[in-house]
Amino acid sequence: MGFVPDEGKSLAPPGIVNRNSVWLSGVGWVSAILQNAINHRPPLKSGVHRQVLLATIGWFIGYHITKYENYTYARLDRDMNEYIKLHPERFEPKEKKTFAEIVEPFHPVR
Repeated sequence: MGFVPDEGKSLAPPGIVNRNSVWLSGVGWVSAILQNAINHRPPLKSGVHRQVLLATIGWFIGYHITKYENYTYARLDRDMNEYIKLHPERFEPKEKKTFAEIVEPFHPVR
């Protein structure tokens, strides 16, 4: 698929089971079941080959959407880290406070 540029191909591939693949596979399967129900056929028993086909297509599309999503987030992280390196004066480290300095003193009310 041509959605991810060449620089994104160095990223690790996403897992086979990911949220986009599972959701879109379920959408494909449910759409086949709904089509069976609309055409007054037994929803689960007829057109099993179509159910498998649409679920597989949904899984494939979800996998490639996840690949593109990983590339986009990696690109944004790279750009953000580059900006932080170029402008260190805007990202000065804050002074460390202890937990006792942050929490207000406790006075129980009875």
